Amino acid sequence: MTTSRRTILRGAGVAALTVPTLAIPAYAHGFDPKPGSDGVGDPLFPTLGNGGYQVVHYDLTFDFTPVTYDFTARVVLSAKATQDLSSFNLDTDGHTIDTVTVNGRAAAFALSVGKSGQELTVTPAAPLHKGAPFQVAVAYRGNGKAPRVGLTGWKFGSDGGFVSAVQSSRADTFLPCNDTPSDKATWTFHISAPEGYVAAANGELTGKDKRADGSAVWHFALRERMPTELLGIAVVKGTYLYGTSHKGLPLRHVVPQGQEDKYGPIVARTPDHLAWLEAKFGAYPFSVYGLHIYDGYTDALENSTLTLMGTNWFKPNADGNPTYENTMVHELTHQWFGDSVTPHDWQQAWLNEGPAVYYAALYSEERGWSKMVDKMRTTYGKLDAIRAADGPPGLPKALGGTNIYDGGALVLYALQLQFGQQKFDHLMRQWTRRFKDRTVTSEDFIRHAVDMTGDRSVDAFLRDWLFGATNPPMPGHPDWTVA
Repeated sequence: MTTSRRTILRGAGVAALTVPTLAIPAYAHGFDPKPGSDGVGDPLFPTLGNGGYQVVHYDLTFDFTPVTYDFTARVVLSAKATQDLSSFNLDTDGHTIDTVTVNGRAAAFALSVGKSGQELTVTPAAPLHKGAPFQVAVAYRGNGKAPRVGLTGWKFGSDGGFVSAVQSSRADTFLPCNDTPSDKATWTFHISAPEGYVAAANGELTGKDKRADGSAVWHFALRERMPTELLGIAVVKGTYLYGTSHKGLPLRHVVPQGQEDKYGPIVARTPDHLAWLEAKFGAYPFSVYGLHIYDGYTDALENSTLTLMGTNWFKPNADGNPTYENTMVHELTHQWFGDSVTPHDWQQAWLNEGPAVYYAALYSEERGWSKMVDKMRTTYGKLDAIRAADGPPGLPKALGGTNIYDGGALVLYALQLQFGQQKFDHLMRQWTRRFKDRTVTSEDFIRHAVDMTGDRSVDAFLRDWLFGATNPPMPGHPDWTVA
């Protein structure tokens, strides 16, 4: 392939990391370095992620050329070894790897084909001790439209730019990484955009360096920890719109260039959405929020601090109501459920989607656009067949099904009916506080529900709803039947 700009960005040290001292501590055990595993054993994606280390911080430099889609990049991972390591893997897909260093020394590396992408196996010049911090730097290049082994996370718009939509296994198409939700890290970004384009990324904009050719390098920092599946970077022809929430939270949105009048009133609804959800869960868990609206994407995705939505969403329903706000609330709910409190593996995805569906339905009901009970009755009627085909809400066989989304919401609806509104509200509010910035499982939720209700029967109640082959009776609705 040909590239028009292969120079790694200069001046990317604006938000440079403080490199940890790599003194090797004293070890009580014998030193026995072995390769880290090439997967973490996720029930739905066994080959995603890698064993033997945990990432503390990602620093990504990304120099992108619109229209040609060529890029050069460099990522520095600050990590900690969780075993004695002779070698370790990174998830990658579709990149030309130029150099790899570990702790500043050239490392041997090899690419191989994995089940969901490619594996980059790195062999340091010296083995790594368990507990030791280390840094691995990878310089690489590629093209956004180049073939991949697995699915791609690149989405392209009419402006020649791109946005990233990487859930659940596509972050490796942007950078070598540990692509598993169980390994959350902080992030810094340095993204170039030519004149007429803007860059966007998760977190706060910390600076912008203009270059002689009219382009600029945009610097961002996400100080809260994020898994790779919520990566939200972009280079687009867009306009930043700014505001604050009712409590003073900074808001920044990216809308299509020249369409500020159309989308300005839509993103201006965000403070009210935040206030509605903060009344239920407490303070928003990050330092900034906003929407990125783009014509190169047709779904909606909860990228940390910067929800991505397609331009196709924003049409009133047949009655003239702005029911697209339900989707805005759904994705904003994810900032608590999924982005801050993150599933340890993908079989726990109902913990993300169940609350997002539930609270979007509640928002819609409070505005008179729909009735929660109607939605839940419909879900109840079809869920037994879905349990048989796709697995129950807590044990799905794959992602993206009704069992995870509406089925997860139905579990919460049943919980609220069984134990009362007050206990339910307390349980959900404390969940987002107690497990903020952590990874969780269904077992954590069950134990938490017992703690918050003070009722041991909630354990069996939730297990029946989450893992059973058929729906239990719906509290308060003995007449509900399955199709």
